Amino acid sequence: MKKTIVFLIMLLCFEMPLQADYIVLSEGEVLAGDNIHQTQSVASISKVMTALVALESADVSNIVTIDHETTLQIGSSLYVQENEQYSLLSLLYGLMLRSGNDAAYAIATHVGKDVDQFVKMMNDKAKELGMNDTVFSNPSGLDEADGGNISSLYDMALCMQAAMKNEIFRMIVNTRQYAAENQRVWLNKNRLLGMYESCNGGKTGYTVKSGKTLITSAYENGLESIVVSFREGDYFMLHKRLHEDVYLKYKTVLLIEKGTYKIQNKRLTIQEDIQSLIPIDGEVFVEVLLENDAVLIRYKNLDTVIERREILT
Repeated sequence: MKKTIVFLIMLLCFEMPLQADYIVLSEGEVLAGDNIHQTQSVASISKVMTALVALESADVSNIVTIDHETTLQIGSSLYVQENEQYSLLSLLYGLMLRSGNDAAYAIATHVGKDVDQFVKMMNDKAKELGMNDTVFSNPSGLDEADGGNISSLYDMALCMQAAMKNEIFRMIVNTRQYAAENQRVWLNKNRLLGMYESCNGGKTGYTVKSGKTLITSAYENGLESIVVSFREGDYFMLHKRLHEDVYLKYKTVLLIEKGTYKIQNKRLTIQEDIQSLIPIDGEVFVEVLLENDAVLIRYKNLDTVIERREILT
């Protein structure tokens, strides 16, 4: 009996291995992960792409009148009523906070004129972002009828990374409660916003086929991290731990500050700061060269020499 108790105490002293498939992405770099290119139905976290396409394609002040077909959508819903009117912005809040499948349908038909055209826009955007493991079939993530939206951890991290560059998207996913038209109030299902101060966005998902899916972002000390997980029951605690791990182990360093420079007798304009992610105790030594239409940044991180090309536009 004593041996059993001692063994149990020893187990509790060590961190148990993760059972879920997951990815941690920051500054475009994969910091950790398991089965990151394995594909499955991703359920409602695919609504990140729905929101991104809508935000890039339409004015959020547009007024959308709810039609009869919208009210027939199944699953997670805002329960909007026929002939009610909402701004596109409000429907995007309903999409991301409450995961409304009716909101997804209304957004798709408003922005794309019909669902099929909107899904094409989603797949075109996925291709643009390099989401090579992904095929979208609908704007909601439901998978009973058509197999759902198929993607990977890596691709969904790329999608969230792109979406978080949109200021309206950032505002939406970092909101805990939203008051919409028609006296509607929507609460965010992403409980990590209340559990973890650094969390600044995310989206939950679930179907029987996909299991629990979750995508979240966090920001601390100038560094943003993205975590995606599939099939993890206690997914909020998993994400909190993985985000915290990033800030314990990594920092960003400035390689080149935006501005105009003279390199190899040529004037060169850098539109945005160029940064890199390094271990918390690391230092970098930077060399900058000009190669045709690209800047070659060669830097030494501890004992590793890294080359990075930035295409000039």
